Amino acid sequence: MQKSFRKIAKIALVLVYLVIVAGAIVRVTGSGMGCPDWPKCFGYYIPPTDISEIEWMPEKEFKKGQIVIVNKALQVATKDFESSETYKQENWEAYTKHEYAKFNAWHTWIEYINRLVTVVLGIPMLILFFLSFWLFKKDRVITVVTILTLLVLALQAILGKLVVDTNLKPIMISVHMIIALVIMAMLIYLIHRTGSQADTIKYDKKLTVALVLAFGASLAQIILGIQVRQFVDIQIDVLGEGTANLWLDNPSLSFYIHRSFSVLVVLLNLFLAYRIYKFNLGFTKINWVLLIIVVEVASGMAMYYLDFPMASQPLHLVLASLLFGMQFYLILEAFKSKRSHKTL
Repeated sequence: MQKSFRKIAKIALVLVYLVIVAGAIVRVTGSGMGCPDWPKCFGYYIPPTDISEIEWMPEKEFKKGQIVIVNKALQVATKDFESSETYKQENWEAYTKHEYAKFNAWHTWIEYINRLVTVVLGIPMLILFFLSFWLFKKDRVITVVTILTLLVLALQAILGKLVVDTNLKPIMISVHMIIALVIMAMLIYLIHRTGSQADTIKYDKKLTVALVLAFGASLAQIILGIQVRQFVDIQIDVLGEGTANLWLDNPSLSFYIHRSFSVLVVLLNLFLAYRIYKFNLGFTKINWVLLIIVVEVASGMAMYYLDFPMASQPLHLVLASLLFGMQFYLILEAFKSKRSHKTL
């Protein structure tokens, strides 16, 4: 049962990364308001593909909750009815959560697919929830953490609604991202706890301290990166999508801190690699950490010097998430090796 639980937890973790990828694509394509309501999309379970589907028309059947665009504003059907020759406001009520009333089929379906991936993530999470009770007698921590993970996922869904309702308020998007990292960390913890550690991993006090410092630095770097992204979003709103060469012309202070702080992140992880290799400590995942950092730095430089080439933004975000996950797993391995060291 424990092996099955671990496999499903890995599937859930992969889906979390896919959710992050989908969210990054939504953000970089400007598709966040492709569906102006939540959980439906213009009042449909399957979103529209053409603007004619969300326009008022005479002698057309409308369902309660269906949304149309009338005079550049969203209107919600208050009941099931068939429209007459003229528009009658008594059949409709204004959508009041925000004033965004545009339709772009491309944006709508990108956002819809993003939501579908999140829904799919719920399936393995529910399976983990039920399986965790079979492991309760053996390790009740697994059950407790699994329940907490499911609750945090529910919170993430609520935040997803708030992101749409607030018309992509930057702070809400940032909180949404941080909660995704929390879910990721909880799943990684479950994967580690239900697995066995390689005999080649050795405890080293200095390495453990350095791992915690490196993880903290990476987390701080992610938070700074989120602030930079908020600044870029504002620049896009002011200057437009086709002016990437101007987005960082006069960057915020957080950008300079983010760029300079990356040097500390690199140095800390180089120290980790040096110590692991020198004393043959067995933390092989450091190789992945170094590879991720190299590509992460390259993507960051590309965004600044090459004016945000295609896919550089989502790649940068996904790599930061991968680095977060790898470093967190290394910390778990280090603390487990410490406990094993004490029992010898």
